[in-house]
Amino acid sequence: MLLKTFVSFLFAACLTLTATGAYSQDEGMEAFSNQTAGKLFTIKGSNTIGAKLAPAWVKNYLEAKGLTNVSIKTTNIENEYRIEGYNGDLPVFVDIQAHGSGTGYSGLADGTGNIAMSSRPIKDSEASLLQSLGNMRDFSAEKVVAIDGLAVIVNRSNPVSSLTVDQIAKVFAGEISNWSQLGGGDMPIRVYARDDKSGTWDTFKSLVLGKSYSLTASAERFESNDQLSDRVSTAPGGIGFVGLASVRRAKALGISEDSTDPLKPEPLYVATEDYPLARRLFMYVSPNQNNPLVNEFIHFVQSTKGQEIVNQIGFISQNPLSLQSELYADAPQTYKVLTENAMRLSVNFRFKDGSAELDNKAKQDILRIVRYMQMPENADKRIQLVGFGDSKETAARSTVLSKLRAVAVKSALYSYGISSESVLGLGSDLPVASNAGSARLKNQRVEVWVFDSQLRSMMTETKKDASREKRQAATIDYAGSH
Repeated sequence: MLLKTFVSFLFAACLTLTATGAYSQDEGMEAFSNQTAGKLFTIKGSNTIGAKLAPAWVKNYLEAKGLTNVSIKTTNIENEYRIEGYNGDLPVFVDIQAHGSGTGYSGLADGTGNIAMSSRPIKDSEASLLQSLGNMRDFSAEKVVAIDGLAVIVNRSNPVSSLTVDQIAKVFAGEISNWSQLGGGDMPIRVYARDDKSGTWDTFKSLVLGKSYSLTASAERFESNDQLSDRVSTAPGGIGFVGLASVRRAKALGISEDSTDPLKPEPLYVATEDYPLARRLFMYVSPNQNNPLVNEFIHFVQSTKGQEIVNQIGFISQNPLSLQSELYADAPQTYKVLTENAMRLSVNFRFKDGSAELDNKAKQDILRIVRYMQMPENADKRIQLVGFGDSKETAARSTVLSKLRAVAVKSALYSYGISSESVLGLGSDLPVASNAGSARLKNQRVEVWVFDSQLRSMMTETKKDASREKRQAATIDYAGSH
């Protein structure tokens, strides 16, 4: 049954990727017609995206389309911008209104916005509100445009360097009120938080507070990430949370969850979403919308150039990078060999909730890996896919499922002519999140490693040794359960 389900998924996934791949390639753009003038479209929603990133995208997009004297102008309303340029003598502009993720969805609903910016996935209630526009969770509607690390920040003078997610929750709920309770000095904790309209707040509430905690009534609230960060940097006892691009003069803490090691919001761990408070930044459009300029702009945002702008602004690009990964002392021997001899790409493939189907980001990432491997400097590189999963009834089942996920990615890449080594499945080893509740989905992932071709024989032998170890462990596991 498991194999039959997997084969059905694989066939459907390859069809989906083939159908959507042409749209996602980096292509040149034609200039505007000589009659184009006035407003092109309106973008509403998240301040995290709208404060700097979206204006930069629009400015570069308009310049790429041939406009001159393109500028970002503030309006008399805070967190609203007009990006304007000239098509000959004709003014052309895009409006951005960045008052929180929820306002993006309401803008789509009432027709005042063409693109919704959101620093969290769309809620069920919002998808239901917008159902007349189409399926808002479809690949044609939901676009992951950048990765952000939700940084928990303190004053630079604070000696505390890391906290668990549970400790952070208790601090923001007011249950821990003095830094001495966390290994710091005898100093009251001052809590700063984003406002209720913010997607940053929604993400923090979901990832940290959950249903067990509520924000302390004494918290000071802010509409802007930068304003909150600047307040923490001047308050010795302060603690707050902001998007990664807004750490500024404050100090970002290392974060751990359950038995995982503390990770700071560094590029590799944020890009792969291993960092406990990593999050995706989204743009949503109506699947049925017929404005070709909206589609072209979204295409630009997700292109290699658009993702370079992500890095320039201070968020994490989705363009694949090869980076050295940390060596984990308790990692399986095969993984240690990879860490010592290969480079890890800044991409993790993840899957739809309760499914073996690649999620919308993964479908786009397949195309990014294809472009990466087609670069001349990577001609001698080999890909090693490593699948992981959450804990199952037996270690053997977890291992099989992790390997099937890696095979799904391997097959999707092969459909574009990119071959990879035989996959490796490490089951529930090296969790990056709790194996309880919805957090376990983060453990269902496929890592991508690259190594030089001359190391292929060594890697093959190492995998054979790992397979023997896994079979022996599975035999012991089976015997112990009967």
